[in-house]
Amino acid sequence: MGIKKLIIVVLSIIGFNPNFAQNNSKFVNTFIGTDGTGHTFPGPSMPFGMVQPGPDNTVQGWNHTSGYQYKDTLLLGFSQMRFSGTGIGEMGNILLLPFNDKKSKLKNSYFKKSEKASVGYYSLLKKDDIKVELTCSERVAFHKYTYPDQNGQLLLDFQHGIQFLNDSLVLESDIKIENSTTISGYCKTKGWVTKKYFFTINFETPFEKLKELPKEKKQNAPKYILDFELQKNKVLQVKIALSTVSIEGAKLNLKSEIPQWNFEKVKQNAEKVWNNYLNRIDIEAPQKQKEIFYTSLYHLLLQPSNIADVDGNYRGADDKIALAPNKAYYSTLSIWDIYRGAFPLLQIIAPEKIDGIVNTLLLHHKAADFLPIWTAWGQDNYCMIGNHSIPMILSAFQNGFKGFDEKEALKAMIETSTQSHFNSDWELYNQYGYYPFDKLDNEAVSRTLESGYDDWCVAQMAENLNDKTNQVSFQKRANYYKNLFDPSTKLFRGKDTIGNWRNPFDPLTATSPMNNPGDYTEANAWQYFWTPAQFDIDGMKKLLGGTSEFTKKLNDFFTIESTNPNKFLGQEAMIGQYAHGNEPSHHIVYLYAYSETPKIGQKYINTIINNFHDTTPNGMIGNDDCGQMSAWYILSTLGFYPVNPTNSEFVLGAPQVKKATLHLKSNKTFTIEATNFSNENIFQESPKLNDASLSKPFITYSEIMSGGTLNFQMTNK
Repeated sequence: MGIKKLIIVVLSIIGFNPNFAQNNSKFVNTFIGTDGTGHTFPGPSMPFGMVQPGPDNTVQGWNHTSGYQYKDTLLLGFSQMRFSGTGIGEMGNILLLPFNDKKSKLKNSYFKKSEKASVGYYSLLKKDDIKVELTCSERVAFHKYTYPDQNGQLLLDFQHGIQFLNDSLVLESDIKIENSTTISGYCKTKGWVTKKYFFTINFETPFEKLKELPKEKKQNAPKYILDFELQKNKVLQVKIALSTVSIEGAKLNLKSEIPQWNFEKVKQNAEKVWNNYLNRIDIEAPQKQKEIFYTSLYHLLLQPSNIADVDGNYRGADDKIALAPNKAYYSTLSIWDIYRGAFPLLQIIAPEKIDGIVNTLLLHHKAADFLPIWTAWGQDNYCMIGNHSIPMILSAFQNGFKGFDEKEALKAMIETSTQSHFNSDWELYNQYGYYPFDKLDNEAVSRTLESGYDDWCVAQMAENLNDKTNQVSFQKRANYYKNLFDPSTKLFRGKDTIGNWRNPFDPLTATSPMNNPGDYTEANAWQYFWTPAQFDIDGMKKLLGGTSEFTKKLNDFFTIESTNPNKFLGQEAMIGQYAHGNEPSHHIVYLYAYSETPKIGQKYINTIINNFHDTTPNGMIGNDDCGQMSAWYILSTLGFYPVNPTNSEFVLGAPQVKKATLHLKSNKTFTIEATNFSNENIFQESPKLNDASLSKPFITYSEIMSGGTLNFQMTNK
């Protein structure tokens, strides 16, 4: 059976029928976001894959958190794992660098114009005349090096790692030279997380010599130089398989996924798998817009990563080996970011993954006694605030996903919200009804507001499962945000244990624990003001004095200029105080749908789409943050966005394409039409769902997944 027929059979089983006439992978430009602060990478990966082989320019610094920066011309080598779009670096393990001993002075440089990349493929030409090509399967990286002659050298570095705060250490390792074609072992590293990874490396051509280099300080792992005598084709091929579990698990992954030495076949398979996902949405748009859209879809689907072996075994947060349900256990869960738009979007275009993601959250709770906050390689790094696994679980439950234990889910949500752990102090929170800044010296306001949203989610889940006691208790906690509302400034402001407001108070300066400590998380008072609007727009209107004042507040927000915006604190792509480069702003433009002037929001959506997203390497302003920035672009292009990611509602904005078709499960389609759309006609009116006028400013998840047509009449008025 051919690969295309096999994919069709598999998709028919799960109910998908994407448009195979399309080849949307051709629109993906993996260099978008690799310059500036997008922090993406151009190397190959599979959808939800474990490995991400690619070039590393350096191992430290804000601009190199993926290991790569487009404007850099230094080449350290090619490592096997990395993150896409994060603000902190990790992974970057097992570095390989082919070089020509006759031109060793050129081994760390390459011709920038020689770089080529597409889905599942990356290549460059080094200045010592070695061509490097990379592809991969889900768990196995595949390298192909073409040398200028029949003698080749290869650096194999187990000390390498993309650093967290200039500190990435190999704590221990056990490397076995099994024979002249196989090296296997494991390393335990300390960076953003402490992790173990197991591997096996296979060389198509046996190495002739192996020389161990001196260890660097504090690095308990070796470096080797390997010499090869190559065949007439001067090609060396290398496969690197990974596992969280064992060397045997890595070998099983290798045998199962890439048993042969056919580089082109692996590359072609990667493209076909990617097209399966990319073809689930078709848009009618100019070439440039398609390039941004499908690259955004590509970036969205890079993670979370399934880190279970092919047999389903994984290493959990408690360092124990277990068998994952349906052989899926997900990590690289940037939860503070993706709960907002990325996870709701995945429920539309990749619903077959959702139960596995939720079960992962519950398995983490079982191992660690609280739901995960931000996981890498299965371990929590406790990054950011709140615990937004809670809204992710509620979102899946509200949208009808049944592949997890809902009672266990509620139990996990309650325990996470009542038993203090690294990211919370519930005794303090409950004692005062907010986090007082004199007891919590950082992020007190942001932590209160974000905990309130989680509390509301627990109350909703409890109500759904007829747990009246917890419904009442958590609904009360959800209103704690009102305790920090300052009527004089009409903003949420830090308050101490006595009840005094923070003074002096600067609502326009962003604060952050690492850069400028204060009451807000990588944002300022204006940007965090709109956090409770995710679940309580009516309550926010009441605090302000009604819809008219709510509208005025939005208008002020989008027009008050910052005096000192700082990109390191997410103050990028600014419109007034709206910071498109940071996630807490992402839902705010859609709040105009609940104001007196909804079309002002539609104007800003069009501005953001056209001014802050481009096809250049610097075409993503702000970290992609594991697909959340990309998800905003995709959803906003389609014409809607989830202000509240858990209530099944997608608030209407204005579509940015003439037509889009979603190919859904059960072989259904949902079509968005923008009649009379043009560069001037950017405002929508008279929206209709299946020819029936919409009296509400949103559509629901079930309405989308049932299939049909959403029509907007576009105008320039």
